[in-house]
Amino acid sequence: MKTVTIVGIRIKKPGKVYYFDPGKYKFNVGDYVIVETALGEEYAEVVIANKEISEERIVSPLKPVKRKATEKDKKHYEENKKKEKEAFNIALKNIKKHKLEMNLIDVEYKFDNSKILFYFTADGRIDFRELVKDLAAIFKTRIELRQIGIRDEIKRIGGNGICGRELCCCTFLSNFETVSIKMAKEQNLSLTPSKISGACGRLMCCLKYEQEVYEEKLARLPKPGAIVKTADGEGIVETVETLKEMVKVKIENKDDIKIKKYPVSEITIIKDAKEEEEHIDENDLKELEEMEALDKKDREE
Repeated sequence: MKTVTIVGIRIKKPGKVYYFDPGKYKFNVGDYVIVETALGEEYAEVVIANKEISEERIVSPLKPVKRKATEKDKKHYEENKKKEKEAFNIALKNIKKHKLEMNLIDVEYKFDNSKILFYFTADGRIDFRELVKDLAAIFKTRIELRQIGIRDEIKRIGGNGICGRELCCCTFLSNFETVSIKMAKEQNLSLTPSKISGACGRLMCCLKYEQEVYEEKLARLPKPGAIVKTADGEGIVETVETLKEMVKVKIENKDDIKIKKYPVSEITIIKDAKEEEEHIDENDLKELEEMEALDKKDREE
């Protein structure tokens, strides 16, 4: 099997890890480098040191790392970060001047100063042509305004989830995957919007993490109400612990009622039950469906 040497580079935190050709350089995790991307030069961090991987895992040809970052590069990067704050305030004033209904979220200077990107959210499309002209005249460089969705907004702002940890999108998520109400149902979670929505007001990204496991297990586990055969006789499944693959079975005899837990491997399904329709408050259901629809719309745009 043919292999190639790569180095893993992350341009933004959080963000995707891209493979580059290290060339003659030997990099360690935590090193900083200058790389060429479709948007120009970038100051980026090494997150995977030089490593041999199968050629099948890469998209050829790999772009080479231009060079190791110098102290001068670091200083220039830090200066750009200061400029971003100034540019943010200038843009806010100009947005107000043009009376545009848009919410400025972030500003990003490209490392080589070839472009400044302004990220914003808005309801619907915004005619910002005059704003771009003003900003270009002030900064004397290319200006790009990018409308982003609510999930991307929170990713850039940051925060903590109801679990107490820093938001997943701010730490390690590089892509937002589709999340649905169905996932919450199958994971037996409360269908109360406040309990399964994140800081962005959309369904929590973490619902996706275990979904494949739930789907695989639920396909072969009995449903509550199923009639099963156990070592202690026939009974009816009362509850199912999906991840542990345990079921609580009620066995009725003439003299008594026994309720006992069994591993799924130790029971036989005689007759499975139909999936019960969970009662959901109409207002909660409407709110969840709206969240799901808005999320779908964000992805399409």
